[in-house]
Amino acid sequence: MLAKRIIPCLDVKDGRTVKGVNFVDLRDAGDPVELAWQYSEQGADELVFLDITATHEKRKTTVDLVKAVARQVNIPFTIGGGINELADAEVLLNSGADKISINSAAVRNPKLIDDLAKAFGTQFVVVAVDTRLINGKNFVHLRGGRDKTEIQTEEWIKEAESRGAGEILLTSMDHDGTKNGFDNGLLKKINEQIHIPLIASGGAGNVQHFVDVFQQSNVDAALAASVFHYGEILIPDLKNTLRSNGIVVR
Repeated sequence: MLAKRIIPCLDVKDGRTVKGVNFVDLRDAGDPVELAWQYSEQGADELVFLDITATHEKRKTTVDLVKAVARQVNIPFTIGGGINELADAEVLLNSGADKISINSAAVRNPKLIDDLAKAFGTQFVVVAVDTRLINGKNFVHLRGGRDKTEIQTEEWIKEAESRGAGEILLTSMDHDGTKNGFDNGLLKKINEQIHIPLIASGGAGNVQHFVDVFQQSNVDAALAASVFHYGEILIPDLKNTLRSNGIVVR
């Protein structure tokens, strides 16, 4: 059985880590490089950095951040935001990122997934999906959750896998920042339909929520932000609790 992964997520805006609720009302959470080092020391398995306004502002993800993080940490990290073509991904990979995450660009140009997987390998390509429940159906949202599409989340995730996505990072916008727990029902449903790792995102508020998401949906990894950034959950404590509940972690 593969060990479950714990992944702190750092949403970066103007060089600072920020966190909001339901994708709005952002507040400062610290220096991303410093936080990355702290999480690496605490025993995080991976890190995810999302430049949350890169797509919105038509700006490239900061290469300087990637280089700085690569110098500080010895765990894998993923970077996303503003990646629209192979050249964008290549620069980030060469700067030290282990994986790249694409979201809006993949929906606008699904062939980008094929191209990235072919150029760098599927293990390099994370497709992030922001989903919201509307009238009983989950729909994909773009540009940091600003724009609703007519694409149903389940269908898009299956297409992304077929095109070469190596992992899916699924964020429930309804749960994001609420600290009421992950969307375990949706995660279980999606996880049973795909054959690549699924990362749960959106809603972590306490240690029990991590126990629940692994036990109820069997996702491969759980991602959170504010509970880690503000010291509400310490990764060593979290892993000890997971182990005591029979969940295999590193």
